[in-house]
Amino acid sequence: MSNYELAPKTEPQRQEFFIARGKELLSNIEKKIGRHLTCCVTTFGCQMNARDSEKLLGILEKMGYVSTESEKADLVIYNTCTVRENADNRVFGRLGILNNYKKKNPHMRIGICGCMMQEEHIVEKINKSYPFVDIMFGTHNIHVLAELVVKNLEEDVKAIDIWDEADGIVEDLPVDRKYKFKSGINITFGCNNFCSYCIVPYVRGRERSRSPKAIIREIEKLVADGVVEVMLLGQNVNSYGKGLEDEITFPELLREVDKIEGLKRIRFMTPHPKDLSDDLIDAIAESKHVCHHIHLPLQSGSSEILRKMNRRYDKEKYLGIVKKIRERIPDCSITTDIIVGFPGETEEDFLETMDVVKRVRYDSAFTFQYSKRTGTPAAKMEEQIPQEVVTDRFDRLLKEVQTIAHAKTKELEGKVVPVLCETVNHESEGLMSGRLENNAVVHFKGDSSMIGKIFNVKLDEANGFYYMGSIVE
Repeated sequence: MSNYELAPKTEPQRQEFFIARGKELLSNIEKKIGRHLTCCVTTFGCQMNARDSEKLLGILEKMGYVSTESEKADLVIYNTCTVRENADNRVFGRLGILNNYKKKNPHMRIGICGCMMQEEHIVEKINKSYPFVDIMFGTHNIHVLAELVVKNLEEDVKAIDIWDEADGIVEDLPVDRKYKFKSGINITFGCNNFCSYCIVPYVRGRERSRSPKAIIREIEKLVADGVVEVMLLGQNVNSYGKGLEDEITFPELLREVDKIEGLKRIRFMTPHPKDLSDDLIDAIAESKHVCHHIHLPLQSGSSEILRKMNRRYDKEKYLGIVKKIRERIPDCSITTDIIVGFPGETEEDFLETMDVVKRVRYDSAFTFQYSKRTGTPAAKMEEQIPQEVVTDRFDRLLKEVQTIAHAKTKELEGKVVPVLCETVNHESEGLMSGRLENNAVVHFKGDSSMIGKIFNVKLDEANGFYYMGSIVE
């Protein structure tokens, strides 16, 4: 009877079976070659991908692999993003380098997973042009990694398993967190918004919410393990709870998470302006631990372009939300995403975006030039904007965003604020780096024993997008 017939049918028990089998296989190989087998997981893309990579690494380490940052490892996994074309190109460029490493290491395996793998033409291209890739899977079944590795090692065949849609949510997977003191927490998977420029709903699938009990249980375990800050993750956190047997809203979940003893900071990413409720603003204002920072993607300030983007709000509704946030949470920082050069964008449309930027005065903004993604409605739209026009508008927008952000940073100069110490500053000896509630970075004197703790720091000097500070006893 084969492993696949012996393995349990339910998850995560099935993967636990294959993790154990993989451990046996790795142990046998290690005895033959006289060393440990290593693995490297490289992440492209968003916080959702970063969290997925922690799960992938947790599975591999439980199988017996030793984690390394070197891509000369015995198993290299690329967890890919496909939001923009340059993300695809980066992966293709690096695959050629991996092939050279593989020729020198007979035990090396190469795997690719994530959003790129949900596009059929990408899978075909990899099979044809990069035949040395051993393992491929998508966004819906990252939990089957151990099963695929076992198949590849035992049968010496390509292990390809790409699902068109998710089959439920698999809980209690092993996780290797990048940070001991903070962690991302998936609360939803997938997206139902179908913005006309975005490939995410096609590669991440339809929206699915985790049960509140599973989320609370996971956070409680993390806090017991030393986590003081969590980031609640979803393509649109505002939609959390829809479709659950016992329906719950995102503000209600936020209030429950806020009650967890020992948790110091709560963040979330990303809310959508179309359904950001007054109740959410109230929940943030009334909470003890939710950071006063909202990332509120604008994308465009033109109501006409927003209609073409299928964003389901207009300029006035967006500005109305910002007004409510400012009134209810006066010290709340607001950051955003903006796309320049969407098909049909006129100079007047662009100036509408500039108007919103000047009126909102964002603490910071991620600015992007429109990237055509095959398979999205926007890719087929007429009136694609010439590159030189896009570049000019992008440069003007970036200058305005940076000017405002620098001025906003200056406003906090001299104030004492709580800062979570996160890392050693590797550029200046004796300095540590941490983050304010508004996500801005501050550097201050200290040592590694301070990591994961919150200190009161005086912001002595504002330098553009960061501060130099000193701890206040």
